[in-house]
Amino acid sequence: MKKVLFFKIYTAFCFIYLLLLYLGYESLDCYLKPVLIPLLILGVYFSKKFPTQNILLTALLFSWIGDVILLFADIAEIYFILGLVSFLISHILYCVLFNWQIKEKIKRNVAFFMTGSILIACYLIGMLSVLLPSLGDLKIPVMVYASVISIMLLFAYNGLLIWKKPANQLVFFGALFFVISDSILALNKFHTPLKKSSFIIMLTYLVAQYLIVIGILKLNSKKEEQQ
Repeated sequence: MKKVLFFKIYTAFCFIYLLLLYLGYESLDCYLKPVLIPLLILGVYFSKKFPTQNILLTALLFSWIGDVILLFADIAEIYFILGLVSFLISHILYCVLFNWQIKEKIKRNVAFFMTGSILIACYLIGMLSVLLPSLGDLKIPVMVYASVISIMLLFAYNGLLIWKKPANQLVFFGALFFVISDSILALNKFHTPLKKSSFIIMLTYLVAQYLIVIGILKLNSKKEEQQ
């Protein structure tokens, strides 16, 4: 199947890209990074059609736009802001995507949901308390962005409680890795420079995108089987 081929190519390219990053060849970013997400987009495009496919494709498209724009972040601050906006749109689309999945006939454990919600809120408060003193004019954009990715994680956590395995776990851990990636990026840029930050940020980011895509595809393939 074409989608499997594109996912295999994505995995191979990610391995090569991450190895080069780890070895310090960050200058190759502009050649390899823009190739990665389009491979996932093609994999989704050639999958069996499902109701929220276009939302997933659009979320991936804005992620790719953000990837490309952030390649120029060292040139001027405006590129970082535009990249932030692009990923913000992507995360909003992921929120919609997770919320619009057909609900399974599984009763959500309210206690687990409340516990997860509190933990996510604690993450948001903790991250902002660390970052805010050094954000300057970016306080409001970063606060909005951090709030949206936290909501995205909350939707994924809700899915963990009501969707079938293993799709629920794939999407949740994908969202979790996305939050980890963004958190490391923010800490590295605004708080304390971290060793091998580019490698860690891209490793968690690429894993996140892959897990979300595979999880959504599995979730919808299961629905097709049940219909």
